[in-house]
Amino acid sequence: MNPDFLVIGAGVAGLRAAIELADAGPVLVVAKEGLRESSSEYAQGGIAVALSDDDEVELHEQDTLYAGDGLCDRAAVRTLVEEGPTAIQELIEWGAAFDRSGGHLAFTREAAHSRSRVLHAHGDSTGREIARTLYQKASSHPNITFRSYAATTDLLLDDGVSGALLYDAAARTTTPIPARAVLLATGGLGRVFLNTTNPDVATGDGVAMAFRAGAEISDIEFVQFHPTALHVEGAPCFLLSEALRGEGGVLRNRTGERFMERYHPLKDLAPRDVVARAIVTEMTRTGASHVWLDLTQLGAEFLRERFPRIYQTCRQYGVDITRQPAPVSPAAHYAMGGVRTDLDGRASLPRLFAAGEVACTGVHGANRLASNSLLEGVVFGARAGRAMRETASSARAAAAQGASFEVPSLPSAEIQQLAWERCGIVRCGDGLRQAVERLEQCDLTIADPTRERAALRNIREVALLIARCALAREESRGAHFRTDFPAKRAEFEKHSVLSKDARVRFE
Repeated sequence: MNPDFLVIGAGVAGLRAAIELADAGPVLVVAKEGLRESSSEYAQGGIAVALSDDDEVELHEQDTLYAGDGLCDRAAVRTLVEEGPTAIQELIEWGAAFDRSGGHLAFTREAAHSRSRVLHAHGDSTGREIARTLYQKASSHPNITFRSYAATTDLLLDDGVSGALLYDAAARTTTPIPARAVLLATGGLGRVFLNTTNPDVATGDGVAMAFRAGAEISDIEFVQFHPTALHVEGAPCFLLSEALRGEGGVLRNRTGERFMERYHPLKDLAPRDVVARAIVTEMTRTGASHVWLDLTQLGAEFLRERFPRIYQTCRQYGVDITRQPAPVSPAAHYAMGGVRTDLDGRASLPRLFAAGEVACTGVHGANRLASNSLLEGVVFGARAGRAMRETASSARAAAAQGASFEVPSLPSAEIQQLAWERCGIVRCGDGLRQAVERLEQCDLTIADPTRERAALRNIREVALLIARCALAREESRGAHFRTDFPAKRAEFEKHSVLSKDARVRFE
């Protein structure tokens, strides 16, 4: 199949873009795993939007700017909050079943929000419900075709981006797919780190492919570590939504003491970067491997009804959150940076677009406001789709490119450990330099592509990008904290920009 438009990723951003593109020509949506395996599916807490009677777009804007710690692009934030209400109404018209109370939409509050503006679905399965709605809408259109279990290994180049190489795991073959325009909607990069709430597919593929093709990458040093992932031996780093604290859950240290009041006036509802570092500090101070998230005061019936997925998952691993505090510790969760784009998803290479977590519009600044990610995917996915429709070029790649590539000798587990220890929640110059040196000097071997080799190559590449940009940013801001530069510095109130043939710059 030679589609007009190639959408890489089947999460919220990719699906929303595909719907926008469908009337303009054939669209192919490819997924690395099954069509329902994306970071969108794991988004529990909700989607933030100024729709309640006591809320205003301006307040949502202010909260987003505050969380972003001086680095948000104001135009991007304004676009997000202004277009958000219409985007949500559209989802509802398409069948999204958000939770209601007395016939009205039910809103909850999460950290750093000044109003209860977070919509949720089925208690704690909001991302799954939005993805279901968009998939149903997209799959009903005859111009949209889906292909699952097809890992994209590289972009095709011909005076700009002209398609991509897909690796079919079943056939063990690599196929060039030419297209008029390509959208990267590949999601996050959490699997670069040892501990993460992200699914296995989140290996930073979009960022790595765009970088290799020559596109600009921005703000990649800003990685959000969610404060509360389940910490049980043998269990995955399952996300315990911030909505739990929004509903009244509290954090306690090893001795049972509430500690957040020592770190921020908002206590348990402080911005995520503050809470994550506070937890690490308490763990270090008390010699503990985790802290406790205490929800017992909320009542068993409320917890089972409001957070059914979280309740059942915790029970599966031996924790009854209605009776006992849950052991939690931080884990890599969300990338504020990524492929640098404008507000219509255009990257720095012709005919390349990006939307959702893989993109960097500057909307999140140095630290994303809770529950803005799903809204970002819907709003900017639609904008990217509209912009791609205007792409008139009919460029086609003449031949497959990059049929073999360099694979690092380091195993993925060693890279993930290195990234966690040197590029994690607390950083310092010496550790970052060690990470850069180790990742730059590891042996590279030419090998035929497989899905596993492609993921390993991307993990190493993205870890190196994070380390380089974190080393260049000699300050602490938002999710980026350096012990050797613990304060914000005015000269770094700029976005980092990095491309294949240039050093890190700030602008």
